[in-house]
Order: sequence, then C-alpha cells, then structure tokens
Amino acid sequence: MLDIDEKAALVVIDVQKGFDDEAWWGKRNNPACEANIGLLLDVWESTGRPVVLVRHDSTSEGSPLRPEKPGNAFKAGIEGRNHDVFVAKSVHSSFHGKPDLHAWLKARGISQLVITGIATNICCETTTRVAGDLGYDVLFAVDATHAFDRKGPDGRVVTADEFTRSTVATLDGEFARVVRTADVVEGVRARALAHA
Repeated sequence: MLDIDEKAALVVIDVQKGFDDEAWWGKRNNPACEANIGLLLDVWESTGRPVVLVRHDSTSEGSPLRPEKPGNAFKAGIEGRNHDVFVAKSVHSSFHGKPDLHAWLKARGISQLVITGIATNICCETTTRVAGDLGYDVLFAVDATHAFDRKGPDGRVVTADEFTRSTVATLDGEFARVVRTADVVEGVRARALAHA
C-alpha cells in the first residue's frame, strides 16, 4: 500500500479547455483523466493536503493555450477548486514557472508530490523528471493524465497509448513511482485511519 505523506502535494498540470481542440492536438486517450483528477482533488481537499495548480500560458502562434484565448482557462471541475499555490508557465516543466515551485515546496517542508494533468508525455513527464532530479518522492498518477496522438518526423503516427507506455517505462523506478488513482486514494484513506 502507498504511504501518502500528510503534506504530499497534488500537482495538477495544465487541465485547460484548449486541450479539447482535437484539430490542434490530435486524438487523446484516457477519457477518465479529468474524473480521476477530480477524485484526487476531493481527497486532497478533504484531508487538508496542499494542491498546486499549474497553467500553461503558451507563447506559440495560434495555440489554443495562449493567455488571450478562451482555451487558456481551466476546464470545468478544475476552475474554482481550492488550491494552495498557482503556477503560470510557458515551458514544459512546472518548476520553470512563476512563482518558483521548488522554493514554495521547500519552504513548506513538502517532499512528496503526486503528478496529474495534461499531457502525459510532455508537461507531466518533464515536471516529473525535474522533480525526481531535485530529490522529491514523486508518484506519477498515470490514469490521472492523458496524451495525444502525434505524427513523428517520419510521417508515422505515434498513438497516445504508445506515448503513455513509453512515459511509464521511462519514469518508473528512475524518476518516480508510476501509480493509479485508486492506489493513491487508498493510501490517503489508510493513513487517515491509522491516525484516527
């Protein structure tokens, strides 16, 4: 069973309306992603654990995630949720946004992170790699992320599921422990019962 620290931070990355634009991003996988993030948010709020909300403010021309576009806004179920810190970024890692996430976590003695959001193999994976190298105990909640199909330089499509499998194989045991939402929830509840 997972041991989820009382101060473990839930990091919710880029769950924004602009990612619903299939014409821009391609087909996605894991339709349960947002529901799983919502479940984790519920558990974090009910137990008083810290929530980090991250938004991507794209600088790419035409991107649905540019700050002036409606797609920059958080999706329903994320907008208006309680959070302890909001990080805005324009690159892949949540540790390279404002405010300084690493400094914020260290100031609060937070050493364990649960990573969720969009996209599995891009911003979620990059944030996890940086967090792992910074010495955090990282849990990558793979079913609370999703990826997109993408055409490679050879013209062949790599599917969202293939990207997810590659991310899981790369991260697990190297930068993080790859886990499921249900296991994280069970770990939180078991700790609460143990301290009741």
